[in-house]
Amino acid sequence: VQLQASGGGLVRPGGSLRLSCVVSGFTLDRPAIGWFRQAPGKEREAVSCLSTWNDITHYSNFAKNRFTISSDKAKNTVYLEMNNLRPEDTAVYYCATDLGLTSSYGLCHSRPPKWGQGTLVTVSS
Repeated sequence: VQLQASGGGLVRPGGSLRLSCVVSGFTLDRPAIGWFRQAPGKEREAVSCLSTWNDITHYSNFAKNRFTISSDKAKNTVYLEMNNLRPEDTAVYYCATDLGLTSSYGLCHSRPPKWGQGTLVTVSS
């Protein structure tokens, strides 16, 4: 099982980025998968999670109406579209999964066992 995140970078406040997470060793037709982030000096927190078998999503409050999680099953890829970015969104973003968990809410409220490497998002003028 591998997860490979990419797409981070430097963006100005109000800008947008799309993160990608390419997965291998499993298919996006059953487990929940999600995005988490860790800002400097802070705990890792959930951003958004997706149930890949029924496409039900869960968002943390700060992500609602700004971020969108989606998947392309043919490409084994999960995306996080981030709009109206703020300086407080600066963090390392990780994709993660638990192959035994199908609930997006459950994954976002757990400590997933499988993680990709992070991708740094910096929001600054």
